[in-house]
Amino acid sequence: MIDFYPEGWLIDTIGNKLSMQNPATLAQASHDEKILEARALVCDGNHNLIVDLGCMKGIISREDGAIGIKEGVVRDIAVISRVNRPVCFVITGFKKDQHGHTFATLSRKNAQIKCMNQYIKNLKVGDVINAKVTHLEPFGAFVDIGCGIVSLLPIDTISISRIEHPRERFSVGMDIKAVVKSIENDRISLTHKELLGTWAENIEYFSVGETVAGIVRSIEEYGAFIELAPNLAGLAEPKEEIKPGQQASVYIKNIIPARMKIKLIIIDTFDYDYKPTPPNYFFTGDHMDKFVYSPKDSDRAIETIFNSEPNANNTSGNLEKPDKELSYT
Repeated sequence: MIDFYPEGWLIDTIGNKLSMQNPATLAQASHDEKILEARALVCDGNHNLIVDLGCMKGIISREDGAIGIKEGVVRDIAVISRVNRPVCFVITGFKKDQHGHTFATLSRKNAQIKCMNQYIKNLKVGDVINAKVTHLEPFGAFVDIGCGIVSLLPIDTISISRIEHPRERFSVGMDIKAVVKSIENDRISLTHKELLGTWAENIEYFSVGETVAGIVRSIEEYGAFIELAPNLAGLAEPKEEIKPGQQASVYIKNIIPARMKIKLIIIDTFDYDYKPTPPNYFFTGDHMDKFVYSPKDSDRAIETIFNSEPNANNTSGNLEKPDKELSYT
């Protein structure tokens, strides 16, 4: 079985480098229709990509730049934005330029079609896949799930703890995992929070009496919600002059597993600009049928069921808003 990866995963691999050693190895890769990666150097005035193959240059024509470019359903920015970044392709042939120099004709679109037919169309709901963050918007993160084919990770699926913007969790170019939430008309919907651990798994890192780091996520009349981990938060007693987004030092006053509650006291808060770090995943398998967030002895069952039926409701117990305290966890 051929493995398909987000763009950037192959470029430094031994197999990829061996295929671009010389014209003979490139010819063999062309014969085998092997997917390779190299860095795009220039996008010319006609939106053709010039690619550095080491022993020669390669050209990806505008129409071969991505699925949907020719039909007008994908904008040319999908090609232009690849300059100075790795691009995947298959070699479709060799030609000579006006000076008699040999160059390779490449197709990123054909690599994407191959990825779509042999990998993406075989995905099932609940599959855990590799992804690379390509860009961030207020409503979610766009991620490459294979050969530059992009899917959306909506902001409310990134973590159980609510965030204002995906940049609080991810940075462009970050390699992450995601779960296939639904598939409709070849459109893949993704989720991420189910990989970040249950309430019980996260609370194992904390104990009553400790003072720990957190982030102020929301301020209400009755207190402040403090994130202790992407899938865990607690309610702190009210305190003046604090604001969302601040770092916090909090004392853990009580932990109540049956109600999934953590009672906190704010010791101090301060402003601090931090860069997101790669996520810590509790789930390491390649498929999940169900994610149960709530502890076994909890008053409520909060879970995600990965159902392959179209338009199925995949969430039981409302994972986003199980109660007031968990509305920000």
